[in-house]
Amino acid sequence: MWVNKPFFKYASGLILILIIIFLFGKIDYFIWPFQKFIITLFFPILIAGLLYYILRPVVQLLSCYMPIAISILLIYLLIGGLGYLALKTTGPKIISQVSHLMDVVPERAESIAETSKSIIEDRSPDFLSVDKIKDYAGDYLEAFPQKISTNAITIFSTITSVLTVIVIVPFIVFYFLKDGHKLKPYLLRHIPQSVHAEGARILAEVDKTLSTYIVGQFIIAVADGAMMYIGYLIIGLENALVFAIFATLLTVIPFLGPFIGIIPALISSFLISPFMAIKVLILMVIVQQIEGHLITPQVMGKRLDIHPLTVIFLLLVAGSLYGFVGILIAIPTYSVLKVIINNFIRFFKLRSNTFEQ
Repeated sequence: MWVNKPFFKYASGLILILIIIFLFGKIDYFIWPFQKFIITLFFPILIAGLLYYILRPVVQLLSCYMPIAISILLIYLLIGGLGYLALKTTGPKIISQVSHLMDVVPERAESIAETSKSIIEDRSPDFLSVDKIKDYAGDYLEAFPQKISTNAITIFSTITSVLTVIVIVPFIVFYFLKDGHKLKPYLLRHIPQSVHAEGARILAEVDKTLSTYIVGQFIIAVADGAMMYIGYLIIGLENALVFAIFATLLTVIPFLGPFIGIIPALISSFLISPFMAIKVLILMVIVQQIEGHLITPQVMGKRLDIHPLTVIFLLLVAGSLYGFVGILIAIPTYSVLKVIINNFIRFFKLRSNTFEQ
């Protein structure tokens, strides 16, 4: 009878567990300690997991010639040295460009505002009058110091949390790299012997999917950032390094990231001249064409096989639910779930065919 089939039993158990979790979630004093525990661990483990997959290929290569702990420490020293050189060579330039942006952008914005002031006064309705806008801005600026003082504790707490994560993450990454190979045997010991082969297959595919995505996005982000920086220099855009770094960081968000990443450069270039903004848009299109046709196929291949429309929906839903973190983890989470579900379907089909025979 279909009620006795393994799939029905597992599905019923999963639904029952979800209902219990939902009911306990309504009891604040019960669920709050678990929420606090998970939130405290989430960001360090997330960042450590990303760094683990990025550094693992290098550690595996070096561990062929030296003990794994020595190879990890060597990589840490190398990263520290490169970080120091990068800060020493580009740090002053970044600070200078950020300072220049903070000085120039308001001046250019004010110039544009003054130029268009007469047009706004002549053609805009009363509720959009310049005087009213100035009044609103003045009220906001007067209340701003009070808001800052009110949120000072929150700001201090956030800074403390960030510094704690920065200190803790290297230790977590060290043990991930050193003992990561023990996770698969440990998980397999806790599942029935009859499904060991399928469990090993799922774990291997999940690991390969995460590795492909994380390492691939890292390579693509660095490549896009380098191309944008060179392009900004060629078209003569001011503060090219700052805009290129911003574009690099946003490129880790698939599909939408590159478009969001050029917004600061687009605004700044438009304040210089509309023609410069057009050049920035053309540069972005060229970089995206190079990435889409040359870099991504070589780095990602057809491994993830996710339709662009699916990516957009995932990013919109994850972003609305969990903000930037949701956008960051939406695609790898979907890919992992897709691997697990596909393998479970395959497994149950094989089991059903075996029982029928």
